[in-house]
Amino acid sequence: MFLPERILQEKLRKFLEEDLGQGDLTTFLTIPKDVVVDAEVVAKERGLVAGVEEALALCGSLSLQAKALVSEASAVEPGTCILRIAGDGRTLLSTERILLNLLSRMSGVATLTSRLVGRIEVAGYKTRLACTRKGAVGLAYFDKKAAFLGGGDTHRLHLDDMILIKDNHLKIVGSVETAVKKARAAASFSKKIEVEVTSIEDALAAAKANADIVMLDNFSPNEIRKTVASLEEEGVRRKVLLEASGGITEENVLEYAATDVDIVSIGEITHSVKALDVSLEVVKVTR
Repeated sequence: MFLPERILQEKLRKFLEEDLGQGDLTTFLTIPKDVVVDAEVVAKERGLVAGVEEALALCGSLSLQAKALVSEASAVEPGTCILRIAGDGRTLLSTERILLNLLSRMSGVATLTSRLVGRIEVAGYKTRLACTRKGAVGLAYFDKKAAFLGGGDTHRLHLDDMILIKDNHLKIVGSVETAVKKARAAASFSKKIEVEVTSIEDALAAAKANADIVMLDNFSPNEIRKTVASLEEEGVRRKVLLEASGGITEENVLEYAATDVDIVSIGEITHSVKALDVSLEVVKVTR
């Protein structure tokens, strides 16, 4: 996951402009123009840090001098200093919330992803963990990058990343076979075709129609096992990747990983993430 620094800075400045409105009224009325400060961004709880690059880019775009004391995807304990920042006091205070929001959210995504990936690996399964496109509008790049830093799969980054035929596509087109055939006939060789199914019959149809990936949507672990057995009986199990999605949480992820699916995707990684607790503290004031 990489963006040229100028493009990244443009994304970050849009967040800042939205937050500032016509300007930081509190800072304008209380902080003199000539105040220079040193500050530290500190982790308040254990986790995996993500968003360091973004924090440095934001500070750099505003002429704040920032130094990272930990690298991306580093495990931190409470009290760990993540960044040191020096520069104009007004600018730093006006930037603080955007910087912390992004750093804490990305670190939260990376922390949860890493924990889930670790549980799967310790249990001895080779199932890949993926996030989904469910999340806050405007934060897709940052959420996906954080999941990647946590060891997860990013799944689709955008709608043009792959062909994912979902339930509403099937309702309009009419059948799994027809939808896959239409997509296969016109798509580039570089695009994989995935079909979301809700029954064993449609899973078999998708595999036989030469889909690359079959998404088992809201299947129970037992239903997935029955589907895998049916695919094996028909000799098509190894022709497709199987993705389990829907209703999968941290509490039951191992039950799904044990079913022989290739991928489990979990929406809560991005749509309900708990942000890592981080704070910014001014440690020196120079007038």
